[in-house]
Order: sequence, then C-alpha cells, then structure tokens
Amino acid sequence: MSRTEQLQAQPQTPSFAMLRTLGGIAMLSGLLVVLVFQYTQPIIEENKRIAIEQAVSRVIPGVASKKDYLLGPQGLFAADAPDATGEKIYAAYNAKGELQGVALEAAATGYQDVIRILYGYNQDCQCVTGIKILKMAETPGLGDKIAFDPEFLKNFESLDGRLNAQKNALENAIVTVKHGTKREQWQIDSISGATISSKAIGRMINASGQRMFPLIIKHLKELRAGQAN
Repeated sequence: MSRTEQLQAQPQTPSFAMLRTLGGIAMLSGLLVVLVFQYTQPIIEENKRIAIEQAVSRVIPGVASKKDYLLGPQGLFAADAPDATGEKIYAAYNAKGELQGVALEAAATGYQDVIRILYGYNQDCQCVTGIKILKMAETPGLGDKIAFDPEFLKNFESLDGRLNAQKNALENAIVTVKHGTKREQWQIDSISGATISSKAIGRMINASGQRMFPLIIKHLKELRAGQAN
C-alpha cells in the first residue's frame, strides 16, 4: 500500500461531532457557573449584611436597630421600594427608637486600589462620628494604617460636617492636611508615610458629605419617625 493510500485510509474525526462535543462542554461549563453563582450569591449577600450591621454599630454609638433607605434628589424611600432610586443609607436607632445617626458608604482610589468605607453621621452635631474600612488593598504597614491607627481614627470622632446657611452644601470642605498641621475641626490629620491613603479618606467623605448631608437634613423628620415614601 502506498503512503498516499495509507493516509487516505486513516479515520478522520467528523467535524460535526467535534463541534457537538465542544458545544456540550461549553453548555455544561456555563450551567455550572450559573449554579455556583445562584448557590453562593445568597451566602455573599448575607455575609455582607452582617458586615454592614457590625460596621454601623462601630461608627454610630448606641445602636439597637437600623432601617435601610434609598436617599437621593427624588426623595427618601424604603430600600426595598419598587422603582426607588438613590444612594443606600442606614438609619440607626437606639433602644427607645430615637435616631442616633445615619451610616453611609463612600469610596475613592487610594495608593493601590479603591478604598471603600462606611462612616457615621450625626444629625444633631452635623458631624462624622466614625469610620470603618470595608475594602482596601493598601500597602501593609503603611497605607493600611488608615484602618487601625488610633490617632488617625480620632479625626472621625467629631469631624465637622456642618452645612452652610443655604443648607445645600458643607460650610467647610472636609480636607486631609499634612500630619501635625490640623487646626480646624473639618480637617483630617494624615498619617506620616500614608498620605495618599489618608487623602483618599478625606476626598471620599467630603464628596459624599457635600452630596448627602443636605439630603439627610432635608428629610430628617421622616428619618426620625422611621418613615419613607
């Protein structure tokens, strides 16, 4: 038998069968991805809910319960209201049902990646009452000090967030200053060696406060009563 005849005699894999096999593998892989997502998503959401509840208690003193809302230019809505729009906020109440403060999420780019925090706002003093880092990838031993450095965290025990006379913006922009140069209550004393991370915290709280504090004060009556549209 010639070489040509031998090559012709070798069995050939049908292209349709190969495509059918590859298609089946792709469909099975896609199905597995969907099943894993559906299984893990409730677990992820529950873990996030627990983390948020713990963070709210960390940034607002005296919390016994909380209610989730969406707040924006269109108004204040229950978080699960259909077609509601706005940013999610967490109204915190004491054991008597009195409003203790509002917790909000904020984010900005740090040295390595996006830093995300939850921070507390007290409507009576119009001030920030604490922060909790939810997500970061800052340099260990330097940038990550924003999460635990006691002197840095003192900045947020009563950080000035008062509104202007028109009640539409902050009276003074919240800014991060060089370590040791803080002179005003709306300034954040940065961490030496972690200036970029410190400034990211200042930027995100200022941007969030300029946008959200006027809306909180505008809808304060509903928040105190635990009501929404």
